Amino acid sequence: MKLHSLIHENFKLDGGAMFGVVPKTLWQRTNPADEDNLIQMATRSLLIEDGDRLILIDTGMGDKQSDKFFGYYKPTNRGGLYRKLEELGYTPDDITDVIMTHLHFDHCGGSVIRDQEGNLVPAFPRARYWSNEKHWDWAVHPNRRERASFLKENFVPLQEHGVLHFVPTPDAGNRLGATDLKMDFIFVSGHTESQMLPVLYHGDKTLVFMADLLPTTGHIPLPYVMGYDTRPLITLDEKDDFLNWAADNGIYLFLEHDPENEIITVKHTDKGVRLDKILTLHEFINL
Repeated sequence: MKLHSLIHENFKLDGGAMFGVVPKTLWQRTNPADEDNLIQMATRSLLIEDGDRLILIDTGMGDKQSDKFFGYYKPTNRGGLYRKLEELGYTPDDITDVIMTHLHFDHCGGSVIRDQEGNLVPAFPRARYWSNEKHWDWAVHPNRRERASFLKENFVPLQEHGVLHFVPTPDAGNRLGATDLKMDFIFVSGHTESQMLPVLYHGDKTLVFMADLLPTTGHIPLPYVMGYDTRPLITLDEKDDFLNWAADNGIYLFLEHDPENEIITVKHTDKGVRLDKILTLHEFINL
């Protein structure tokens, strides 16, 4: 198995929204805000070469929405995902599977593009796209709070083109093997219903793609929960369970939204679970 970290967009979000009830004097120590109270964010995908499979986890914002829409997020390096793939010698046709951790626009916007005739088509035409039935139903029938994050042009065309597949969700517990993808998934529902965190095994090391359970290193303390989360008290419990498990077992965490840090580990301290090590993917692979 070969792994590639693809940071392909930077954007900004309101710091208060990203840290919920936590005072700015605390969260700005790790995530400094600009004059508009915006903090730096990234979209970092993970590309997995595994035999004849080329698996992409999350696809960023894409570029289908209006300039006014993107103006709220101040993105830079738009279209970077395709440039990163090209640098590795790949084209969109080479991708065999796309895992969408959840269907918020900053995680799946690049899954669908407009062709030359303006039609909405899969960005990776030979790929199977993976969600899960619980989250899909949640996204296509959005609640009023999340409606602005679920942009149907980013995912409904996948079903219309017959490339959508569902990872089975467990009846109890939160871990389950996923068909033939050779990875496990952790399902968490505080941020949104049945968000999927892919769990990969690289030699004797376990790597978890954190999506929005842990957006940045600054979100490790338990109360540091996003205002975007639909069920923040559930997020608290999910973070508590996950971070203790990660600290107990030396799990490596791949951060999708942290603009500086790719992979971290955590440890137990007298203040709770806290940051231990910061690594690049290259360092992780060569441990």
